[in-house]
Amino acid sequence: MTTVNPTAQAAAASNSAGSGSTSGTENSNGMLGQNDFLKLMIAQLQAQDPLQPANTNEYINELAQFTQVEQTTNLANANELSGAVQLIGRTVAYNNPAGGVAVGKVQSVQSNASGTTVTIEGVGGVKLASITEVN
Repeated sequence: MTTVNPTAQAAAASNSAGSGSTSGTENSNGMLGQNDFLKLMIAQLQAQDPLQPANTNEYINELAQFTQVEQTTNLANANELSGAVQLIGRTVAYNNPAGGVAVGKVQSVQSNASGTTVTIEGVGGVKLASITEVN
């Protein structure tokens, strides 16, 4: 009798379905995003043996963990945005995308799927991580 690992099948199905996620929670550090998690869960359900269904409590626990991670991510994004808004009107030093260190006053904040950025005296798309000093 052959034993089939539904998780391994699901991971393979998820990878073959396309590992490129376009959701706002895509992570460049190799961690699963929201869409990847849902693809994996659907693949697990599709690979499930109907004669030996999985324990539904496991799926409920996975969904609860997923919801908790999503809420934590949303809170972190809100905190990042709030911190960036507090920089408006402040003079900051930052690593200029064109090279070197620049100083200027933060004019506005932008937030999108790729993260939070600020506009500093007309220079848009400055990532918060590139700010080195706040006056």
